[in-house]
Amino acid sequence: MCGRFTLRAPASVVAKQFALFELPPFAPRFNIAPSQPVPVVRLPPRQPESPRELVWLCWGLIPGWAKDPAIGNRMINARSETAAEKPAYRAAFRRRRCLVAADGFYEWQRGGKRKQPYFIRLRDDRPFALAGLWESWEGPDHAAIESCTILTTEPNALMRPIHNRMPVILAEDAYQPWLDPGAQQPERLRAMLCPYPEQDMTAHPVGTYVNNPTHEGPQCVEQAPALF
Repeated sequence: MCGRFTLRAPASVVAKQFALFELPPFAPRFNIAPSQPVPVVRLPPRQPESPRELVWLCWGLIPGWAKDPAIGNRMINARSETAAEKPAYRAAFRRRRCLVAADGFYEWQRGGKRKQPYFIRLRDDRPFALAGLWESWEGPDHAAIESCTILTTEPNALMRPIHNRMPVILAEDAYQPWLDPGAQQPERLRAMLCPYPEQDMTAHPVGTYVNNPTHEGPQCVEQAPALF
């Protein structure tokens, strides 16, 4: 699962990482939570031959056929192994794939009745892409909501003691193939959705301050003594 993440890097660094034109500045985020706007890199839907764009979509995918947008609250993650077949995700898996821009994420390790939050990032602390899917939902008033979900996979050796799932972090050479609207073969796409190499990642315990999704700031990622 992936229920919180960060994007602390400045817009200029994000633009370079994802081969984007210059981006307007945005505030660093230390505790991005479901239902909030999240930074998504995609090809423009009506002009897929155009350069990539960064847009802010609601985290929690709302399928086009949904009657109630509240369904998105339960769809912040999709299993990479089955997303191509699930009715809620299969159309997006074929045609509306995206990169969710991040530079760290949180996971909670269970120990008895307590949960220890961990902050996980790449060793060099650069931004990375979480494999995502996006959708556009239109309500009765014809107002559109664009939303997204993050794909998960089996944990690597670093993540296994912490949780039984992890978000899919795409290798940089997979960015373009993942975004390519002409790539619609599930087998080819699933081959990109593997656990990221554990030797390139690091994790440390953080305090329970991060548990509250309204909390923001560097305190969220500061290392703290483990609870157990």
